[in-house]
Amino acid sequence: MRPEWRRGIVLLVSLLCGCDLSPRYRKPVMADIPATFRESGPWTPVTPVDSVGRGAWWKIMDDDELDRLEDRIEHGSPQLAAAVARYDQARALVRRARAEFFPQVDATASAQRERALFPATGRYYEYRDYDAGGTISWEPDIWGRIRNLVRAARADAQASAGDLASLRLSLEGELGDDYFQLRGLDARISLLQKTMAAYSAALDLTTKRFAGGASNELDVGRARTQLATVQSRLEQQVADRALLEHAIAVLVGEQPSTFSVTPRDDLVPVPVIPVTAPSRLLERRPDVASAERHMVAANARIGVAKAAFFPNITLGATGGSESTTNTLLSAGSGVWALGPALATLAIFDGGRRFANLAITHAEYAEAAANYRQVALNAFREVEDQLALLNHLADASARQDEAVAAATRTDQLAAIQYREGAVDYLQVVIAQTAELQAREDLITVNTRRLVGGIDLIRAMGGDWGRG
Repeated sequence: MRPEWRRGIVLLVSLLCGCDLSPRYRKPVMADIPATFRESGPWTPVTPVDSVGRGAWWKIMDDDELDRLEDRIEHGSPQLAAAVARYDQARALVRRARAEFFPQVDATASAQRERALFPATGRYYEYRDYDAGGTISWEPDIWGRIRNLVRAARADAQASAGDLASLRLSLEGELGDDYFQLRGLDARISLLQKTMAAYSAALDLTTKRFAGGASNELDVGRARTQLATVQSRLEQQVADRALLEHAIAVLVGEQPSTFSVTPRDDLVPVPVIPVTAPSRLLERRPDVASAERHMVAANARIGVAKAAFFPNITLGATGGSESTTNTLLSAGSGVWALGPALATLAIFDGGRRFANLAITHAEYAEAAANYRQVALNAFREVEDQLALLNHLADASARQDEAVAAATRTDQLAAIQYREGAVDYLQVVIAQTAELQAREDLITVNTRRLVGGIDLIRAMGGDWGRG
């Protein structure tokens, strides 16, 4: 082989292998991650992440109706369908970017009937012109521009996958929040209905005592006020329940007018929710993964911006056949051309390429800052829910004691009123205190259930394997 041929082959291989102008990417590391969460309590033990069920994480709440509703989100939620479509777009952009690795082949063909004047005779003559051909062009990825475009598109697609998982988790968590708030309202409505029955009986008793001269009209007015107040509060709770039911309908993709959740007056127990170590949180949270993939994409676009400072080389070939006879592929009708074309390199562009490079560096810095912010928010959300749940557990125990004390006080006040030892005001005060204590207990337990959902969501749900 001739020396100049060998040098040409080496040069061609070197050009085809190309180089990568993007900075070397280093996955961000959070140096200040604590070993344990500050608010971890005995009811939230730090255990391996595999102890949480994958996929249907809400099953830990042990509520069959919630399970059925959560299963409907995947196929019924318009928001989730839109996110899936965005993810499909991102995947298509990866395929479009990858297509630049391959040559582009174009084909052309034409057939015309023409008329021309023959000068020697002054007569016109007709002929047919046939033309068929094609072109092939290919840009070797010498400076890594295409590779970095593909790398950026792939990272954007992975970020879109994280966004999709984050939205799915958010919708599932929102449904869980709304569901347990609705169950809390069910418990309140049941309590108010029972209270209304008790107050109606108290009003009847007071009315009879007044008719018999054992009570006064003031006591009757107080009893009637108590009953009317509870009736008003009951209607407000029913209205609030309707709004939550409508919200759940939209989440699962149903018309609110045809959707309903069967009332139930009991709240499920708050489960023990296993909590993984803080270092695992960054692997589980889909929004953290998405933020990190945006950093990868921004890093790759720096390489694309750098490649603009170098010329592009395009290898091209054309070929075909042209004939004015009835035979297109007749001898001597073929044409062809082969050779590289060096793109024009801008000598002066007013600093546009330098500005574009500065933009990509700034975009990477922004992505890095966003990653840290998302990670910090993830830790804060977990700490928030742990603090809330740990203290609400204590509050629930104390509120149980308050309900027991208020119930006993109400019973004693009722007995003393029947015996004439106290007036009805003492009964009203005792009844109000008991109702308030029971409502507060429902509120605390509802918040614990909602907090449990929010803790699982803050931990990343079913994201990753930990």
